Amino acid sequence: MSGIGKGITTSSIAKILQARGYAVTALKIDPYINVDAGTMNPVEHGEVFVTKDGMECDQDIGNYERFLNQDLYGYNYMTTGAVYLSVITKERNLEFDGKCVEVVPHVPEEVIRRIEFAGHKTKADFVLIEIGGTVGEYQNLLFLEAGRMMRLKYPGDVLFVMVSYFPVPSMIGEMKTKPTQYAVRSLNTAGIQPDIIIARSSMPLDKPRKKKVSIFCNMQEQDIISAPDTSCIYEIPLTFEKDKLSDRLLKKFNIKKPRRAKNGMDEWKQALCVAQRVTRPIRIGIVGKYFGTGAFLLSDAYISVIEALKNAAWAEKRAPELVWLNAETYEEHPDALEELSQFDGIVIPGGFGARGVEGKVAVVEFCRKNNMPYLGLCYGLQMAVIEFARHVCRMADANTTEVDPETKYPVIDVMPEQEENIKEKNLGGSMRLGSYACKLKNGTRAADAYGHVRVNERHRHRYEVNDVYRERLERKGLVVSGINPERGLVEIIELPDHPFFVATQFHPELQSRFLDPHPLFLAFIRAAIKKSSA
Repeated sequence: MSGIGKGITTSSIAKILQARGYAVTALKIDPYINVDAGTMNPVEHGEVFVTKDGMECDQDIGNYERFLNQDLYGYNYMTTGAVYLSVITKERNLEFDGKCVEVVPHVPEEVIRRIEFAGHKTKADFVLIEIGGTVGEYQNLLFLEAGRMMRLKYPGDVLFVMVSYFPVPSMIGEMKTKPTQYAVRSLNTAGIQPDIIIARSSMPLDKPRKKKVSIFCNMQEQDIISAPDTSCIYEIPLTFEKDKLSDRLLKKFNIKKPRRAKNGMDEWKQALCVAQRVTRPIRIGIVGKYFGTGAFLLSDAYISVIEALKNAAWAEKRAPELVWLNAETYEEHPDALEELSQFDGIVIPGGFGARGVEGKVAVVEFCRKNNMPYLGLCYGLQMAVIEFARHVCRMADANTTEVDPETKYPVIDVMPEQEENIKEKNLGGSMRLGSYACKLKNGTRAADAYGHVRVNERHRHRYEVNDVYRERLERKGLVVSGINPERGLVEIIELPDHPFFVATQFHPELQSRFLDPHPLFLAFIRAAIKKSSA
């Protein structure tokens, strides 16, 4: 089922194979008709992750990057929409030589072609493919069919791992295996027998349950891998290795002389040890609007920001306490801003649209006036510029044209090349996407954080700081500490006489890794620690 841990399972298996000395890549398949993830609702689907080459994709690509500590690309992601679009385009271009184009085999063949391309492009020893959705859903049947056909095409080189939930109903107090038995039979109807079952549950799988699943699912007990809940996702590769998962996989692939990496998981274990042992807290408030889903709180819309904050906090030997703050609350109840004083730092992440904007501007003003460490990301930079223009530069009606097209002071305006896209409603995959250069100004906090003056960061936006107002903003003390050298676009702003007030037009969280936290997040956490110790 959704959210049970397929993405982290894929990341963890990739990690343990990488630790054995193999080259690994991973692909995510989303069963949506959307051509990419850029048009998906973040509350329903989670964060839109952007690759170096500008693909808007599922948040699991971010998990793969953080676990493998390597960049992935657009060819590591596909959706039903993208696959169908490719097949239809080929048909229109007469690439099927007059054949009648059918759902099967032509759609699964396109899926297989994309998987093969990713494997060849990355020169990977192992390609891990995560199929989104749930066994038995109509939506992912074509991808299961592609998997079945791949096993026929590459006998001995394709294995199936099934992630299944083992509930422990509180009124019974016993782990139940029937849902997994039924799920395996549903998978069997697609012509697939799982080689490995990852047993997700609130607690470890015991021997009686393993034996039962083994009998009813036609599997050996050692191929049923326990995956209990854990407080830290980076522990999961080590949990899998307790059941010798990498050995089982290599044996099933008939690899008789497995490789051994020189250091394996040593660095990973050291970082995990720090993460699990730190106790001194650092409290960070995240001000957003993509949290609520009915009666529940969903943090997946900001998953890369969350992981970047955690990784930086652990690197500084602090236990991160992250609190969700609804921007709309500060619009309706301005007095609520006082609660921000209890935090050591505030983050405003990316976003779109008018909802919650005035609340975010109020938060920025509070941080600026009260010396609260502040990190703004994408929309967080735009809110900071609007606040500074209104309250320091005395442009009372300053705004972004995204929210108020008639504003007297459009300090944030649409990028020129985006005007036509908006006019023609060419909105999917048309933003400023992917990695672009940023030149840093010597002596600034940003340059000090990075340690050098030229970096590349990933973007996802249509609006930018309006250059017409840049000189006026700078004259009043706003420092533009990073620009895009090709076009002169504002990339980073900061306030020099503030403990930490930095905002970026790009998304630094997309390049932060468990073993390599992003320098701007490290600088922010250090400032927050300094405040907490004051």
